[in-house]
This record gives sequence, structure tokens and C-alpha cells, in this order.
Amino acid sequence: MALHDFTVYDLIRRNADTFGNAPAWFEADDGRTVTFAELREHVDRLAAGLRKKGIGKGDRIGILGQNSLEYFLVYGAAAALGAISLPINWRLSAEEVCFNLNDGEPTLVFVDGEYQELIDANRAALPSVQEFINLKPGIGGYVPFESLLEEGTARNREDVSGNDGFVIIHTAAVAGRPRGALLSHSNLLCSDMHLVYLFGTTPRDVHLNLLPLFHIAGLVMAFSSFHVGAMNLNMSRFDASRAVQLIAEKKASLMFDFSPILGSILEEAEKTGRDITPLRGVLGLEAPETIEKYQNVTGGTFYCMYGQTETSCLATLGRYNDRPGSAGKTIELAEVRLFDDYDQPVPVGQVGEICMRGPMVFNGYWNLPEDNAYTFREGWHHTGDLARFDEDGYLFYAGRSAEKELIKPGGENVYPAEVEKAILQHPAVESTVVFGVPDPRWKEGIKAVCRLRAGEQLDAAELIEFVGKRIARFKKPQYVEFVGHFHFRTTGLPTGRRSKSCTAESSNSHRKPFFSVRVVAISNATLNISSFNRPCTTPACFPLGISMTACTGESQRFLKFLSAFLMSA
Repeated sequence: MALHDFTVYDLIRRNADTFGNAPAWFEADDGRTVTFAELREHVDRLAAGLRKKGIGKGDRIGILGQNSLEYFLVYGAAAALGAISLPINWRLSAEEVCFNLNDGEPTLVFVDGEYQELIDANRAALPSVQEFINLKPGIGGYVPFESLLEEGTARNREDVSGNDGFVIIHTAAVAGRPRGALLSHSNLLCSDMHLVYLFGTTPRDVHLNLLPLFHIAGLVMAFSSFHVGAMNLNMSRFDASRAVQLIAEKKASLMFDFSPILGSILEEAEKTGRDITPLRGVLGLEAPETIEKYQNVTGGTFYCMYGQTETSCLATLGRYNDRPGSAGKTIELAEVRLFDDYDQPVPVGQVGEICMRGPMVFNGYWNLPEDNAYTFREGWHHTGDLARFDEDGYLFYAGRSAEKELIKPGGENVYPAEVEKAILQHPAVESTVVFGVPDPRWKEGIKAVCRLRAGEQLDAAELIEFVGKRIARFKKPQYVEFVGHFHFRTTGLPTGRRSKSCTAESSNSHRKPFFSVRVVAISNATLNISSFNRPCTTPACFPLGISMTACTGESQRFLKFLSAFLMSA
């Protein structure tokens, strides 16, 4: 380690010395408590066992499982060796799990017992993996987790810097495939300290660790609490009744919220009469009525934010009461600007793409140099999200750019094209369009409007189940509508914006809905669109007569994007 470096493993060493026998982790499932000193010892022993397995700097270690102490230890041991953790979303389908693992090419994968059947059925599709290890002690048919802890306690320091990769977290599929966002040790630690500052976190706090550790918010919240010497109160899975019990009995004071988590906690507390006033701070995304109810019931503070995996979770933060409806102000160690489609700053009050630079920006997408060049163009990370600043510097989120249109049910990212692709695999469906709609439980729901092939019949529930078997179940539509015709027409929308305002004409509709696209001038390219009055149903092609001539660089990327847009529409 260089003179000015500080890594995640250095934090673990520091906390063992600083907080010693104070509780670092409480496992709600089985009642285990581990101190900061004990946690460092477990990490050292696991790192020694992994080193004997041949794991070294830059190697990837896969993790597929529920939140647990062992999950956190794998993060720590990988950090000690300079290896890169590759957490996998357990909500994904088998095909998606395999894709993400193969993208990261891990040598070892830790797997919970309940997911080992999935792995066993797909072992041949995972050529890089040399060994599978049980994530929890005594559970599963793979190499015992305990055997790695028994293999030694060597504490040889690795040459790891703060800028080295710490974790690869796959984001939602863009252009048909997820992208692995590589975050460094410094990314995580910088994000930690922002949350410590925001919450005023102290060692007396208790974090209710209920978000999955494969999610950037769950990861940052857990390490933020650990960083300052607070205890992580870990739930393997969220359960409102158990969460309320833990808040009341263990005095959980901080948590992260995606709808409907907080609402279900408030309902359970109201039903049982348990005291949840220890919950003094909640950060996340939530409906105003739920936020206000929480603050009224507990006297606590709800904090709003904007961020993404690529910004190490955070870009703006603020108390809800400071400016209701906003996502707060730019965090202390970042520069956030709003740019138009030509990467020029927009005036205060106008909508532009959120762009950011500073130590919170991730290292880049794993093995995708062209995507990185485009995302980091002009020296800024382009988030693909839209917003406006008010005159006081508060950010107001305004949706996604056409290029990165997605739906966020319960805080997860779902790209419409990915759902549309799965729907079109059904032999009865001729064409479809998928988009987000307001949802009382998940805040944003997924709706699919479909046209069936001539003579075919299909029930909505059957189609939903069909999709849920092909991609992660949280990506399946909650709402399905079958219609007789789709209509398309061109219109002069602002450059790069996408409209799905009226998606299709049903048999009893009296108006003619449409899709809207504005064709823009592109240098070094010729763009011709014909037959724009019919839907495209052929995947993986340039639809509707698009032709490209001498296209390179951004022009080529734009045309590919426009083609994908027209195809998915």
C-alpha cells in the first residue's frame, strides 16, 4: 500500500484496533454477534484460505446468496487480497445469473444452499469457475465455508491501492445486456463518509441492514455503519414484522428505503403497537405521504437522494423537509452539472442530463471500453438521467433520457427492451411495447401493451407467468393490455426524447395513439426512414428501412440506438 492509500481492508484493520470488542454485526436469523476484533480475525483467516486456493490481486470472486455475516466476510477477504467481489442478484433468472457470472469470469463462487440447484443445472455454462463454496457454514453441498477458515491465519499484506477494483455490480440491461460497473475501494469509502456526514452517524447507532448486499445501496449502507463503529443488524431477507421487532428491541436507528419497505414497517407498527421511534433516520426513495407519516409517527428525518451504481450510490442528498419533492443538493465531494444533448450546460430551471465528476464516479464498465469512452465523454460521467436545478441548488428528478429509458419497480432497474424481448418469445405475440406506470405498492409498475398474431388467444396471467420464467420475476409486467393495432407517426419532439404517451389502439378506442420520434441531422451519416406506419416485429435487425452510410463513432452509436428504439417500440 502506498503512502496515501487507504483500502477497505485497511478500514477493517483500523476498526479492529479502534473499536475492538464493540459489536460490529448481529445476525438476526441465528442471534450471532461478532465484534470488530473478531470480524477482522475471520476476514484474515478467510483471506488466507482464499490465497491457498490461488486467489490473488485482480481475480474475481462470485457471491450468490442472501445477506449474511459470511457475505460481508467475503467482501473483506477479497479486499485484503486485492481480489474483486462479484455479487449476483439472486432475483435474476438462471440465464441472467450465468450471463453476469460469465461476464466477470470468477475463479470461485460462494453459493447459498437454496441457489445450488440453479448452479448445478448450469455448471457447464460457467467455464471460468474452478470451485463452488457454500456461503453459509453447514448449509449446502459444495466445499464447506469453514474449511477455508481452517486453512491458516497468514496476514501478508497485498499491494492494493485505493483506486484498485473492489466490486463489480451489474446494472440493468442496456441494448440487451447488463453492464458490470467496477467500483474501487476509494469509491466505496468516499461514499461511506458522505453517509456518515449526512446522518451524523456515531458508534451508538444501529443500522437495520435489510437491503441486499448485491445492491449498491445495501453495500454502502452496511460499510458506512461499519466505518464509523456502528453495529449492522442484519436481516437475510426483509420481513416487516421482524423488522419492526428489531427496531423496537435492538433500537435500530438507521435504514435505507425503497418503496414499499417503509410503508409496510409503518403498517406493521400501527397494527402491533410496537415502538419504532428509535428509527431516527431513513434514506431512500418514497412517496410523500409515506415520508410524512414516518416523520410524524417517529419524529425522525427522511433523507432524499439521487444516485446510481456508477456514482457509488450518491450524487445529491438532502432532508425531505428542506425542499419537498427534490433529491437534495450536490454532495460535498462531487461536481454535478446538467447538460443538453450537445453536452452544453443548461440554465437554472431547465431540464438536462445529470453529469458528474469527482471521487464518487466509478472506474468504468467491465471490459466495455467503447461504452466507457461514450459515458465519460468530455470529462464527465453521463448518467442518462434527466433533472433540473432550482435557484437554490436543489435537484428535481425529471425522468430518464431516451437512450437509458428504464422502469424502477421497488428500486430495481428494468429496461423496457429487456421485457419486450422476453414477451416476443411467446408465439402468440406479434408486437409489444413496455413502459412504466404509477403503482400504489412499488411506486412504479411495469405495463405491457401487446398485439397478438391473427387467430391467437392469450390470457394476461399466462403471459405474465411466461415472462417470469425467462427473466427475473421482478421484471415481469404487473399490467397487460391486448390491443388491435399500433400506430406510429413522426413529430417534432426535443432531440433524444422518447414518447410513449399513447401506446396502442384497442378495439373500442376512439382516438389514434402513436409513438413519437424526431429524426435529427447527423454528420457523416445518411438516415432514411420509410414505412413508418407499421410496427416492427423482427428482433435484432435494422427496422423500418433505416440505412447507414459511412457512419462512425457517435453517429454509428446513435443510429444503432435509434434502430433499437424503433425495434422495441
